[in-house]
Amino acid sequence: MDWLALVLAGCFEVVGVSGINRVNRSKSLLSYAILFGGFTLSLLLLSYAMNTISMGTAYAVWTGIGTVGSAMLGMFAYGESKDWRRLLFIAMVLCAAVGLKLLV
Repeated sequence: MDWLALVLAGCFEVVGVSGINRVNRSKSLLSYAILFGGFTLSLLLLSYAMNTISMGTAYAVWTGIGTVGSAMLGMFAYGESKDWRRLLFIAMVLCAAVGLKLLV
């Protein structure tokens, strides 16, 4: 259950990052709600997951999910570069996060 909470925390981090992008485009109440809601849920779920998952592992996986998710969101929703080198390094971050799960 803690690993599920950690994965969800990473996903809500991506929601928070998309909220930052929305606030930069339109300073509406909905944009701020997405920003604060995403980061609040992300940190609450991360805190819950860290009850049984070590801090270093949890933080590394959480930031990895947030990094990969935000990069993929930028590429597919906002037209950012899909250069093969960028995809390679994103895959390396993802492999590192999966590797931490396999070792714990």
